[in-house]
Amino acid sequence: MLSIIDARTGEPVVASVRRGPTRVEAHARGYGAASLRVLLVADLLVRALEMSGTPAWALLSGGASDSAELRAGAAALGMHPFEDGRDAIAGTGAAQVLHVVGADGPATDGVRVAVAPAEGAVPDWAGPSGVRGEPAAGGATPGPDPAVLRLALLAVGRTEPLRLDTAALDEARDTLARWRRAVAAWARQPSRPVPDEVRGRLRAAWEDDLDVPEVLRVLRWTEDAAPELPDGARFETYAYADRLLGLELTRDVGAPA
Repeated sequence: MLSIIDARTGEPVVASVRRGPTRVEAHARGYGAASLRVLLVADLLVRALEMSGTPAWALLSGGASDSAELRAGAAALGMHPFEDGRDAIAGTGAAQVLHVVGADGPATDGVRVAVAPAEGAVPDWAGPSGVRGEPAAGGATPGPDPAVLRLALLAVGRTEPLRLDTAALDEARDTLARWRRAVAAWARQPSRPVPDEVRGRLRAAWEDDLDVPEVLRVLRWTEDAAPELPDGARFETYAYADRLLGLELTRDVGAPA
């Protein structure tokens, strides 16, 4: 079951509860890398909870003036839609509330999921009407593949500061391109189930305080250090992990080699 360290107490709490839905409330103010990181952690929590059988939904709390930009950025990065936190009534219809809060976030009751600061320029994905895919305000382009930014944000554990510099983005771009090529090639082979050992390592990683960097290490091991795995099992492993990561690793399946 998913266990999260409550930043208020320093103690782990079990986040996977099946007696009712869990509300994941992201507290973000101001458009930028730090706020997008908070939203991404909330998105990962929703995904992990759903994979454990716990219904969950995400809400956004913060300044109304930057809501459109934040929602456009979240949509571009493939996150779950965020409901408006102002419309939520504490405790209504929720067995548990998880508050995802950045370094300068507000004080909250309930379980507090801390997210360390993030720095670096991020694209402006909000067009004139805040619709994904429109040109950004002022005619600027929306930027590169959003999955590259998503992977760069995932590469560092949420409790460690992160800087989106050229080196981090280049590494994410190269890794994502390599993995998508590999997944497309593995998909041409007969499918095989995810090995129990590998599935267990993946789940143990993300259920241990949402340790996404360890999930990425398991994928690298599956890619390079496990020659005994058939390619069909590698494909299913990456497809399974991508339910959490949201990197569209199977995007190029069926494309010309």
